[in-house]
Amino acid sequence: MSRAYLDHASTSPVRPEAAAAWIDAIERLAGDPGRIHEEGLAARVALETAREQVAALVGARSREVVFTSGATEAVNAAAWGAAERAAARAPGAAIDGAGPHQVVTAVEHSAVRQAAARAGAVTVVGVDGTGRVEAAAVLDAIEDRTVAVHVQWANHEVGTIQPVAEVVAGCRERGVLVHVDAAQAVGRVPVDFGALGADLLSLSGHKLGGPPGTGALVVRRGLRLPPLLVGGDQERARRAGLEPVAALAGLGAAAEVLADPDHLAAEASTAAGQADRLRTAAAGIDGVTVFGSPEHRLPHLVCLGIAGVEPQGVLLGLDRGGVAAHSGSACSSESLEPSPVLEAMGVDAHRSLRLSVGWSTTERDVARAEALLPEVVGGLRDLAARLS
Repeated sequence: MSRAYLDHASTSPVRPEAAAAWIDAIERLAGDPGRIHEEGLAARVALETAREQVAALVGARSREVVFTSGATEAVNAAAWGAAERAAARAPGAAIDGAGPHQVVTAVEHSAVRQAAARAGAVTVVGVDGTGRVEAAAVLDAIEDRTVAVHVQWANHEVGTIQPVAEVVAGCRERGVLVHVDAAQAVGRVPVDFGALGADLLSLSGHKLGGPPGTGALVVRRGLRLPPLLVGGDQERARRAGLEPVAALAGLGAAAEVLADPDHLAAEASTAAGQADRLRTAAAGIDGVTVFGSPEHRLPHLVCLGIAGVEPQGVLLGLDRGGVAAHSGSACSSESLEPSPVLEAMGVDAHRSLRLSVGWSTTERDVARAEALLPEVVGGLRDLAARLS
């Protein structure tokens, strides 16, 4: 039985173009890109080509792209670097007890929330029932000691797109660094770092069909942050450690595919149609609620609240029927913890289901989920009624 993989928001299968470039680089390149021998120079060319490809995808200069092991590392580098930068510029602040302060929204990814909290004091800004924050509320949370504001481009659980342009513009007016977590947005919607005017932007390779273990922190030209990882001069002394050139070549190839605006628009249109089909199927089931914004949302992600059944049962039933999906907190799948995102929205955080499509999703995949979801939910409710 062929399976329907509908968990692209967690990780997307490696695109054929990325796999081909990855394998070619593994077989062909052996040198350290920091060396001046022929093997090293060949690796350097591949590395800088990948950097240019990623930069083109997000509307940045290639020199602004710092490769990382993924969005999690990029986020931590942004939060820690902002705090250290402020401490270096005002060393007396820590002695006086003020310390660094960062602003996050209540629906940020756990990597953002925890990295900011570890770096110092944090103000959490609430959201409305669709998971969207008010730009004015974020800006009102800025204090004299604020070293960074974090706002996601779009939410990883419900797909709601945030007013990033307004937040960024307000932060620039106030002279406060702003970091945009774009891990879920890059490769799904057009992203233009230069036009946005943000200071920092994080992205993930495996979310867009690149190899796992790849990502980037885009750092505005002229901004200097202390590096999170030290020990070498790689990435122009902004991130120590030998770059995984082959995997980054794969990331570059995936980025090149998506940098074509026609291709990106076509994928987004297909994903939006598939997601709409899933929402329509869910709407026909009693006790099912669609979460997120109906207007400001990513094209590929559907989050549902299913009353009266436990999420584990729904996931197992779908999996047995050949459909891969997700439930609960985005980074706590092993324990199916309640979602902080849904809690912040004021909805049931214990009984959610996330279906997300991507480049490899077929109409047959969607049809299987359309047919299976009512069957699984109905079966669980019948079972519960018999046991009560």
